Amino acid sequence: MKQFNTLDDFQFEDKTVLLRVDINCPLDKETLKLTDDNRIRHIVPTVRELLDDGAKVVIIAHQGRPGEWDFIDLQQHAECLSKYLCKQVKYVDDILGESALSEIRSLTPGNVIMLKNIRELPYELEKKSAEEHANSELVKTLAPLCDYYVNDAFATAHRSQCSLVGPPCILPSAVGRLMEKELTALSSVFSDTNHPSVFILGGSKFSDAIKVMDRALTSKAADTIILVGLTASAFLVARGVDIGEPSRKALEAELTPETLEAAKKLLRERGEHILLPFDVAVEEDGKRRNLLVGDLPINAPIYDIGKSSIEKFTKVIDPAKTVFMSGPAGLIEKEQFTRGTRDLMTAMAHSHAYTLLGGGHTVGAAERFGMSERFSYVSTAGGALETFILGKPLPAVEALRKK
Repeated sequence: MKQFNTLDDFQFEDKTVLLRVDINCPLDKETLKLTDDNRIRHIVPTVRELLDDGAKVVIIAHQGRPGEWDFIDLQQHAECLSKYLCKQVKYVDDILGESALSEIRSLTPGNVIMLKNIRELPYELEKKSAEEHANSELVKTLAPLCDYYVNDAFATAHRSQCSLVGPPCILPSAVGRLMEKELTALSSVFSDTNHPSVFILGGSKFSDAIKVMDRALTSKAADTIILVGLTASAFLVARGVDIGEPSRKALEAELTPETLEAAKKLLRERGEHILLPFDVAVEEDGKRRNLLVGDLPINAPIYDIGKSSIEKFTKVIDPAKTVFMSGPAGLIEKEQFTRGTRDLMTAMAHSHAYTLLGGGHTVGAAERFGMSERFSYVSTAGGALETFILGKPLPAVEALRKK
């Protein structure tokens, strides 16, 4: 049964649409200029479709958090979106005042405005129920001026915040094209999986990886889990390998007795489904050196998986029907240690599998390698992706489902 409305379910001609997007972009700390407009580019299909359908579009969004250095207005975001739409997106430095309300009332079909940073409202970040947020000034003021609410901000879907969960209680609501793609892609990997399915988990947050592994193996979403990065190092320690003081020091923030025991438990109970590297790459005199795990410890940090592990993992990826990767395989900030991440991504791109990348560093690496267009889907989300993977409800999506 259909779980939420999409843009296909409504006629938007001459209707006012309140559109919530996530265009929270990286900024240069000195100039406060956008350094990456990827999230703005991703909302273009939804905005363009609404405008082509003759809608009057009112965009609400955020940048940064109050009190932090990146909490700025959305003027340059509107200018950037204008460039991609080839159409002016008028920035309105107001949300609920007469200036904003006048601009909304005077909108004509096929035109769009962007309101002030929604987090200027003191209650936007408050954690309340959808029903409580529906009684906010934001919803009570803007809902009577709008015909529909569209949420295209999947990256914030794990938050029960006012502009995300309040409007669906009042207005006919739908997901935008980006959120629709995200939910479809993630369902393909975690709910309607084609097998064999391979998960590649890396990065530095291995306590989160442990939870993902447990859920993926229990739900049978994954047949094989390949561990790389600091996650692999943590599981090598759990297996009893002395990885050396420099590498163990990199784990100390998360390698608690609890996480170590959880890793040991997974290896005992599901070890046949978990692949660890059997060689690694370290830095010696500024150069990359491959080293067998059996030759550890070494007084140098592990910065990547080794050549033989890359070859083994590539052979596992090749026949897969589904491959999900979250977290790089090595220290991608150093060029000589990008090999593991790059080669595993290349294997994914060459496979006939449904391939999904998730996580900011992973997506950033794919873009840096010029490979982001070679995967079935690249998720824009961070916290929302993690919440979905762990099987927890996404408040913004639940609000749309109820509607």
